[in-house]
Amino acid sequence: MSRVTKIKHVLKEQAADDFDLPKDNQQIVRIVASRGNNLHEVETAQDGEERFLVSMPVKFRKNVWIKRGDFVLVEPIEEGNKVKAEICRILTPEHVKVFEKEGVWPRKFSKKRDLEEDLDEDGLFRNTNRKFLAQSSDDGEEDEEDTEDDAEEGEDDEETTARETIDAAQKQSPSDR
Repeated sequence: MSRVTKIKHVLKEQAADDFDLPKDNQQIVRIVASRGNNLHEVETAQDGEERFLVSMPVKFRKNVWIKRGDFVLVEPIEEGNKVKAEICRILTPEHVKVFEKEGVWPRKFSKKRDLEEDLDEDGLFRNTNRKFLAQSSDDGEEDEEDTEDDAEEGEDDEETTARETIDAAQKQSPSDR
């Protein structure tokens, strides 16, 4: 079989609407990192967050690419110490929808759970570009700190005004002085 024909068969198999549910020995995992030589580090949906290596079968190599965050279906292999499973299917977003409807999709991997974690106490999305500062409820301590901060701000305002005056004077032409 030529390389082009092989690629066609593999891609056709991946694009097929074959939404078979995982068997008892199969497991849904998320790709964490690529480790080279067609090995990928994955994490399971179990509470212990087990991480191990999986291998990509020869039929997928150089034909199908996966990246960090993708989901795959794996089958365990007996002969491996470090490599504990082999990829049997690369899951598409359509697979995820069907598995969620059937109730076999792990809760840890659901998008709804991720969205819930991104919400703050007011139900608004948390801005990840800013540091989150928790407000303390100790009013007595804050009042003492505020008065010290206000005194320092007054000194800062005087320095800023003096600097602005000097900058304005330097910007004036010599004839205006």
